Amino acid sequence: MILISACLIGERVRYDGGHKLNQKFKDLVNNGVAKPVCPEILGGLPTPREPAEIIGGNGDDVWANNAKVISCSGEDVTSYFKEGALKTLDICKSEKCGLIVLKQDSPSCGSSTIYSGNFNGEKKEGFGVTTSLLRSHGIEVIDEVEFEKRL
Repeated sequence: MILISACLIGERVRYDGGHKLNQKFKDLVNNGVAKPVCPEILGGLPTPREPAEIIGGNGDDVWANNAKVISCSGEDVTSYFKEGALKTLDICKSEKCGLIVLKQDSPSCGSSTIYSGNFNGEKKEGFGVTTSLLRSHGIEVIDEVEFEKRL
């Protein structure tokens, strides 16, 4: 089973209440090949919600308690991101997932780039909280661009 970020199949779970529908990914879910998941919703965050970015590093640094996930108004939302990552890991294990496709750039899901932590739209090399946890358990995490190259 493949897990795919719920926003990529058209579910309105993004911070702004929107989605990033990709019909190819939705078709995989409709055909029973994949299931949707949103770590941020699983962690208890509402939709819509304030944008959040990792301050002080990347997902590995968050798990090492050397960085935090902070909303644009300064609220520490790290615990929600960690909880969502743990629940996503549980789903991966129960579904026997070897691959998960997560939305690029997200502080939760980013697998090669994330936003810089300056809330200015800039990106930096790095990965999100969920990606870090899943990779530490041997689960392959890629973004939607990489997955489309494989289709």
